[in-house]
This record gives sequence, C-alpha cells and structure tokens, in this order.
Amino acid sequence: MRRDKSYYEGHSMEQVTFPIRVFKQLGVDTVVLTNAAGGLNSEYSVGDITLLNDHLFLAGLAGVHPLRGPNDEEFGVRFPPLSDAYDLELRRHVHRAWKEITTPQTSRKLHEGVYAFVGGPTYETRAESRMLRMMGADVVGMSTVPEIVVARHCGLRVLAMSLVTNNAVLAPVPRGDEQLLQDKAAGELSALLEEGKAGHEEVLEAGREAAVVMQISMGQKLTKITEIGGANSGERVW
Repeated sequence: MRRDKSYYEGHSMEQVTFPIRVFKQLGVDTVVLTNAAGGLNSEYSVGDITLLNDHLFLAGLAGVHPLRGPNDEEFGVRFPPLSDAYDLELRRHVHRAWKEITTPQTSRKLHEGVYAFVGGPTYETRAESRMLRMMGADVVGMSTVPEIVVARHCGLRVLAMSLVTNNAVLAPVPRGDEQLLQDKAAGELSALLEEGKAGHEEVLEAGREAAVVMQISMGQKLTKITEIGGANSGERVW
C-alpha cells in the first residue's frame, strides 16, 4: 500500500505547484490556466468554456493544502487572501475579446462561474454533484486550484478557464423499490444507471474535438488582451 503524499496523477501537491514558484523566480507576472471540467450548471453544454471567477477548495478546507507547513516569506505572506484570486481586469478583457472573435452562430459559449476542486480520480457521484451545485459550483474538476492558490501566494495575476467536456449527472439514483422498475430486466436496470454516466474516453474525445478551437480562440484572446492593455506594461504572461 502506498503511503506517500501522491496527489495528482502520482505527483504530490508540492510537485504539482512547483512550476508556479519557478515562474515567480523567472519574473512571470501572470499565469493563464486551463482545464477540462464537468458541467454542473444546467445552462452549460459540452464544448462551452467557463471563465473562472471563484472556486470551492474542499480539500484545502480539510487541510490538504499546498501552503500547509512553514511559510517562505520570499514568495508570500503566511495568510494570503483569496477573495481576489481571479483577476477582474483580465476577465473583463476576455469577455471583450470573445465578442470580437465569435459570431451569433458560434456553438461554443463563454460563461463565467465557480469551479469546484475535488481530489479524484473517480468522477463524482450523483449526490456529490448535487451537493456541489447547491454549494454554488458551476463546473467541477480535479486540478488547477492548488496552482491558483500558490500563484496568488506568489503575487501572480491569475486567469483560468474550464472546457466543459461532460455534463455531470445530478438526477437521483433510481430507487430499488420503485414500482415501475419491478418488471424490468437486469439489462434495462443497468441501462438506467448508465444514462449520463461520465467516462474517461468521453472526456478525452470532447477535449480532442475542442482542442484546435480552444487553441485558436485562446491565442486570439491573449493577443487581444495584450493589444488592449490587459497586462500591465512590461508584464510577462505564462
């Protein structure tokens, strides 16, 4: 049995966030982070992009936190605030740039919402998805927030986006004593549970389909942000 601090795809939280500290030492001022996420908000569709403006870090509230332990004053203060984690100026410029590079016929929509961080690697249960939605989350995923926490600790500006690659199942699990189910065959019962279930291949396929569009649109948005002053003079974006 493994008893190390493995966290994300076999890496510890310290390893996951280490590149952010390297960026700080290299003089980077702004980081742009992207991820794949499950949609909790019923108005979100697969392929939509969510501009993050806040997050739920349940693991962090429970003590699994990238800043836990002795603080290094070289990077930031002991108790950094996160109420301003997602840079408002950068978000404003993204919305402006998005309007310029899209048309009314564009199938992908740009939303703005709250990201819920979960440890994984399992996808969320129906009850967990409903809980996160009731707590105010619009999308859910297994990455990004630790890096954002460390970036803000280091004083870096943060712009973060989620690509909705699947819709989370919020409907309650069918009850075994439902009268309408009593005469159904085992295969039919299994099919009921399969409806809407997230699969890793589904997520990968959605990501592949959106990859080129995401790269082009992100490139155009970042170009627009730079052109119209989204970054301060002399600022370095990673």
